[in-house]
Amino acid sequence: MKILCFGRFYDKFPGGIQTHIAHLFAALNNKVEFVHLVPSRDFTKAQLSLHGYPVIRTPSLNIDGSLAISPTLVTEAIKLHKKYQFDLIHLHFPDPMSHLASLALPSDIPRIISWHADITRQKILKHFYHPLLNKAINQAATIVVATPAHITSSPELSHLHENKLSIIHYGFDLNRFLKSHPKTEKIKNQFPGLRIFALGRHVYYKGFDILIRAVHQLPVDTQILIGGLGPLTEIWKKLAASEGLHERIHFLGLVPDEVLLAYYQACDIFCLPATSSAEAFGIVQVEAMAAGKPIVSTRLNNGVDFVNQHGTTGLTVEPNNVNALADGLNKLLANPILRQQLGEQARYRAINDFSLETMGQKTFELYQQVIIENKKP
Repeated sequence: MKILCFGRFYDKFPGGIQTHIAHLFAALNNKVEFVHLVPSRDFTKAQLSLHGYPVIRTPSLNIDGSLAISPTLVTEAIKLHKKYQFDLIHLHFPDPMSHLASLALPSDIPRIISWHADITRQKILKHFYHPLLNKAINQAATIVVATPAHITSSPELSHLHENKLSIIHYGFDLNRFLKSHPKTEKIKNQFPGLRIFALGRHVYYKGFDILIRAVHQLPVDTQILIGGLGPLTEIWKKLAASEGLHERIHFLGLVPDEVLLAYYQACDIFCLPATSSAEAFGIVQVEAMAAGKPIVSTRLNNGVDFVNQHGTTGLTVEPNNVNALADGLNKLLANPILRQQLGEQARYRAINDFSLETMGQKTFELYQQVIIENKKP
């Protein structure tokens, strides 16, 4: 079973789609033959490897950290198909560039689209791209979503017949989150008091500016640890300084995977203050939940709320609202018993509902089904 998997990027700046594809390749290792085709964030070309599968990265013009223009993605896709003769194409949306590249391949190769989020910000692009997007949806063998909320919250998907849609929860290897990390205590000593951890690419919809402004309303011994990098990093650093909060807000930069668990374990609360439905799931929530931490996230009426269930695994608050975010955080900061209860329930949900094995098996069965159906006369 040979599958061409398009991705948005594959580099040291992990986003949700990139992380999901890495988990997918791990879950299906030795079961299928993947080839991963992605644009770069610059004009360089590279040949890499992900869980033993080839990754081809083409030169591109990076527009805004999430959209790349790469004409060679098209030519590379054609070359790869001549070499491998793919049985299936797996696309990950939103990603107009990979969609356009896939159009250069024979139409009789079945397509599966993993729908991670709607296009929400690039309204001009969406206007011109919309007819092609509708065509892709209609021609796909199935649209895969991670939660039912991805369907109900999407104008593109909510009208589709249920036979067109497949729900497969994202899966994760969470075993490592059950073990104590040796650097956890060091981080606690480095940042004494109560600690709130936030992590993600520094782009507009993450809402870290809302979190920064909410710090004025939190207890003075509360420390904010913000991991990740992105186009807004320096702007948010200046915001923290201008608010007089530079001693309470700590920008960690890219957090290496080998110490990430320690930051989850060291925090008292994990916060996902996203401001837009462009944040459609929040993989970092599941990781924090597996580490036994309660979540404070925003109520976006999509997969973010599906993961963090209000009153069960944490609290959800109104997005783009500094006061609401501060109130939610303060409720947990003031109540260690509630933090522990929600954290334990969060861990149970993460381990039982988001396993790597289940995602891998369901995806493999879907691949088989689509390929068999496509071969029928």
